[in-house]
Amino acid sequence: MKDKRWAIHKFGGSSLADAACFRRVADIVAELPGGTLGIVVSAMRGTTDALLGLTALAERGDRGFADALAGIGERHAATARELIAGPRLAELLDAWQADAARIQDLLHTVAGEGEPSPHARDVVAGFGELWSARLLSSYLAERLGEDRAGTWIDARRVVTVRQTELGPAVQWDVTRRRWRENLAEDFDGIVVITGFIASDEQGVQTTLGRNGSDFSASIFAALAGADELYIWTDVDGVMSADPNRVPEAKIIPSLTYSEAMELAYFGAKVIHPQTLVPAVEHGIPVIIRNTFAPDQPGSRVLATATSEEQIKGITAIAGMALVNLEGSGMVGVPGTADRLFGALKKAGVSVTLISQASSEHSICVAVPESLAERARSVVAEAFAEELAGGQIQKVDVTPGQSIIAVAGDGMAGTPGIAGRFFGTLGRAGVNVRAIAQGSSERNISAVIDTSEATRALRAVHSGFYLSAKTISIGLIGPGSVGATLLRQLERQGERLREEFNLDLRIRAIARSSRMLLGDRRIALDGWRQALAESTTPLDLEALERHVDADHLPHAAIVDCTASDDVARRYAGWLARGIHVVTPNKKAFSGDPGYYAELKRSCRAGNSHCFYETTVGAALPVIRTLRDLVDTGDRVHSIQGILSGTLAYLFNVFDGSMPFSEIVLAARESGFTEPDPRDDLSGMDVARKLTILAREMGSTIEIGDFPVENLVPENLREVDLDEFLRRLPEHDEAMAARFDAARKRGRRLRYIARLDEHGAASVGLEEVPPDSAFSHINLTDNIVQFVSERYSANPLVVQGPGAGPEVTAAGVFADLLRLAAFVGDGVSV
Repeated sequence: MKDKRWAIHKFGGSSLADAACFRRVADIVAELPGGTLGIVVSAMRGTTDALLGLTALAERGDRGFADALAGIGERHAATARELIAGPRLAELLDAWQADAARIQDLLHTVAGEGEPSPHARDVVAGFGELWSARLLSSYLAERLGEDRAGTWIDARRVVTVRQTELGPAVQWDVTRRRWRENLAEDFDGIVVITGFIASDEQGVQTTLGRNGSDFSASIFAALAGADELYIWTDVDGVMSADPNRVPEAKIIPSLTYSEAMELAYFGAKVIHPQTLVPAVEHGIPVIIRNTFAPDQPGSRVLATATSEEQIKGITAIAGMALVNLEGSGMVGVPGTADRLFGALKKAGVSVTLISQASSEHSICVAVPESLAERARSVVAEAFAEELAGGQIQKVDVTPGQSIIAVAGDGMAGTPGIAGRFFGTLGRAGVNVRAIAQGSSERNISAVIDTSEATRALRAVHSGFYLSAKTISIGLIGPGSVGATLLRQLERQGERLREEFNLDLRIRAIARSSRMLLGDRRIALDGWRQALAESTTPLDLEALERHVDADHLPHAAIVDCTASDDVARRYAGWLARGIHVVTPNKKAFSGDPGYYAELKRSCRAGNSHCFYETTVGAALPVIRTLRDLVDTGDRVHSIQGILSGTLAYLFNVFDGSMPFSEIVLAARESGFTEPDPRDDLSGMDVARKLTILAREMGSTIEIGDFPVENLVPENLREVDLDEFLRRLPEHDEAMAARFDAARKRGRRLRYIARLDEHGAASVGLEEVPPDSAFSHINLTDNIVQFVSERYSANPLVVQGPGAGPEVTAAGVFADLLRLAAFVGDGVSV
């Protein structure tokens, strides 16, 4: 048989749930390439638990097990009747009746003794696999013919195991002999084999434990010298993370035995570590396939697997607790760990993770939360003398913990993996309580609060390039700038995802009265209509909760309003780890105490606040100033034209047209605010100058420096219509200022000035023709920085400083900068 080409295929309980599933499995088997096939089967879905339920009833003396058994039998009989007819059906039903009688006898014995019987439990639990094997074998014989199918093997006659502390150990010599005895050497067809069940060395029936059918498949693959072992289940393969918690999880096409074992141990339940042992020892590839999607290629588990990815997957184990032993008396004392683990072993407590401080002052272990109190009690008892004497300060338990782990062969010898892992958790606001890394460097584990596990999984999955760098975004204020930003995001979204693995995901859009929330994302090609049809009233707290979803690693709110009420929420958002991107000046030019609170909130929430567009739209004015200050330059003064609207008005104002007509034409063209007084008052420029002053470290406020208001005093409080109608009354005064400047060979410009001592001013000035301020394009902003480095020749930033396209582009750029911070170096 060793010269034959064997393949072993295992089908689990979900693959054999009902008659339709049996047909599907038969279809798959019929399409398999030629060669000798071993088909290892589990019990029909739910059967093993139902059989164990019978023994539980008997152990309690409940004779209701008879009716329950009849129900199990009827399910199997009904399935058989759907698939098979004639003599084969009669044989199956007769076999069932004989098995049922044996089960009844065992259960009556257990009920009479009134105490648990592990042997009876094993025997009863194993009948599900026998029924599946008989049924599938008979059905395949009908479908494919008896010359190809119809043979089945009871694994109890082949697999012999010895139960050890580490689980069942295969006795290979006797198992190989029995394999040869139970299958003809020249067999060439399909043999169906029971999974899960085996015999011990005395010939007594036993089981291979949970996931035992996978172990059975691996054993028979080794016995047959199979070329491949297929595990057919209800998922497409081994996933990079739990898709129920990480929607962007993907199938891992290939992974090594060691990677699969690490992922399986830490919660990836597609395969169990013990399953792989015989396959690993014999170098047999293991392929995970989906019974319900046989066209999917699945995952291949091999001795070696090439991959550019440093890690293969991220997993998490929930339901854990930390038991911490702490005390100064432990330092330098040999045997402390031995006593700790000896106590836990005696109490039957399995330890999942160990972490010890290098000072030897504390040791903490992660254990199942259900056993945490038992663990605390036995450890406290073991160290009772030291606790009483003060050498041990405490033995405490932290419940509600999860272990998150990254695994991959590519981690070994690669610097920076741990840094990226913990940095990603930190940026996602996840606190780490304990860490552990094996010497093989294939796994790094961290203990975190279970309430943060989903966020942690998503953040780490994203941080290692297994999914797009996803930022959940809520946009408030879809006016001219906000709507333009959404259009820009729509145009660039696919490119960012495909080329840079970056997903700027709009999940909420809100205006003053209503909001639109998207479960996964909002389709940007139809957001206007969807928002118009939305009946959800505006609720900024609900919007915050929606955007800051647990399953998404990063959240940001983009505020495109000019609302002070929205701006007052920034500190709370930032403190909770929600990033803020905004062109709204209110938060940064108002109360200096609130400005300082924003800085503190960023530190507290490990969050970022980007507001480059509050000064100069998309121009890098704030960034340039920060670069100067952060690199140690001393800024002596800042002066510039900070309003695109006022730059336009005084570029166009050449004496040939009254100033009021220029203002009205600019308003019609959208170059001013709906009420031009918002621009002419100079307050917008004053806010921008205040923001720059605070970036320099000054605490000045609006009102601390003069601001020239170009709105005539008698028109400041009237309604808009009256203002527009009466503005020409003041053309003569503005014309006089223009003429006076022209006579001196100068031009009018609205300029903001600030020096290093905090002296500031905003107003209309005459500038000479050789000034850089004289030669600007229509809506240009221009800012000059004079510093120690740039003294004789000032540093100048100039360009368009107004308009929704430019401002939206600046907000977009801030979002990309945010992505670079939270996405571990994403650059676009």
